[in-house]
Amino acid sequence: MTVVDRGSMAAAARSLNVSPSAVAQQLHALERELGTPLIVRVGRTVRMTEQGGRILGQARELLRNAAELRNTAHDDAISGNLRLGACTTPLSGMLPDILARLIGRSPAINVHIQSATSAQLYAAVEAGELDAAFVLEAPYPIPKTCEWCMLREEALIMLAPRNLAHRDPHDLLRTEPLIRYDRHQWGGRSAEDYLRKVGITPRERFELNALNAIAVMVDRGLGVALVPDWAPPWPAGLSLARIALPTRVVGRRIGIVWSRATVHTRLVNLLLAESEAATADATKAQTGDNAA
Repeated sequence: MTVVDRGSMAAAARSLNVSPSAVAQQLHALERELGTPLIVRVGRTVRMTEQGGRILGQARELLRNAAELRNTAHDDAISGNLRLGACTTPLSGMLPDILARLIGRSPAINVHIQSATSAQLYAAVEAGELDAAFVLEAPYPIPKTCEWCMLREEALIMLAPRNLAHRDPHDLLRTEPLIRYDRHQWGGRSAEDYLRKVGITPRERFELNALNAIAVMVDRGLGVALVPDWAPPWPAGLSLARIALPTRVVGRRIGIVWSRATVHTRLVNLLLAESEAATADATKAQTGDNAA
């Protein structure tokens, strides 16, 4: 599995922390045991044979089931390996607090985290490569094999340099350069839709898919931005105005998607419970800060 996933025996050896010859020997032993070739070399890389492709999915399931035996044997204490995905914003803004609660409650859980775009993570969950992922709400119906739970809804706001805090947000959009949140990404589509709805064609200066970088650029006086009001942490030392729009508009929703077919149902249910609890605590803290 690792040879296929990494694309070569050398890369698999680095991932498994063994020598390339050990990988080759074990792979050849497996081929002899099964009586069929599983991979063929193509230059410095490898590809699966037809026979290898037939058994790959079952091999993944065998390893998942073997890992789940530990949970079954120790039913009184939740343990096991949880494969998570997270897109950029929840990876730093939500996941650390959630994991702190999760590991504090069940320290025997091992978590592997993969970072990617929301679209890639949905596909990985559906394919059974991940148990769950923290993602943006999909702009299409998710497969029936998966479930979704919203954790956070972020309103669309205007970011502007502090000295422009008194200005009307629509006036700023018409007159100041716009640092655009990438309209081709799910998170940036709501800003594009809003601009069309209010009939404003801004003077664009930059376009990127990195909210922290956008905030720094606004702080440096390079323009204004129309972005979702994302969860902390934000870059330190910025002097920004966060200006509400005339009417509240949802910028994006963030939540968890998980596979109904995962063998780690107990771990996913625990993750959901701790995620909802951590989100509730963060919302109370943010409400208190805003009131203060």
